[in-house]
Amino acid sequence: MSLGLPAYETTGAAGADLRANLADRGEIVLAPGARALVTTGLRVEIPAGYEAQLRPRSGLALKHGITLPNSPGTIDADYRGPLGVIVLNAGQEAFCLSHGERMAQLIVAPVVQARFELVAELSQTPRGAGGFGSTGRS
Repeated sequence: MSLGLPAYETTGAAGADLRANLADRGEIVLAPGARALVTTGLRVEIPAGYEAQLRPRSGLALKHGITLPNSPGTIDADYRGPLGVIVLNAGQEAFCLSHGERMAQLIVAPVVQARFELVAELSQTPRGAGGFGSTGRS
């Protein structure tokens, strides 16, 4: 069964769905807490100045606890190898991922590379050095 290319399932979708290419074994069963590198069968060429981001599918996350532990995963413009997705079962029951099943979303986004400088002092802001929770409920 040919899986085809990543596809946007609706006209307003930001992410194109990626499918598990498990033709060699049919399925992967992930025990609770287990993770696996799942192949897509794809290689991509991202244009210079862009990246591809891998993100979880919200339905799998809510219903089964299936997520991507390094989300968002980044695919750099100069990478030419196979496209795989690290999938984690954060749920409480084993999860069976089948060949052809939609498992993640691919988002293409522009990249801005910063210029880093070492400075003696930072500018002041009203927030200052306030960290976690400093602007909200304590």
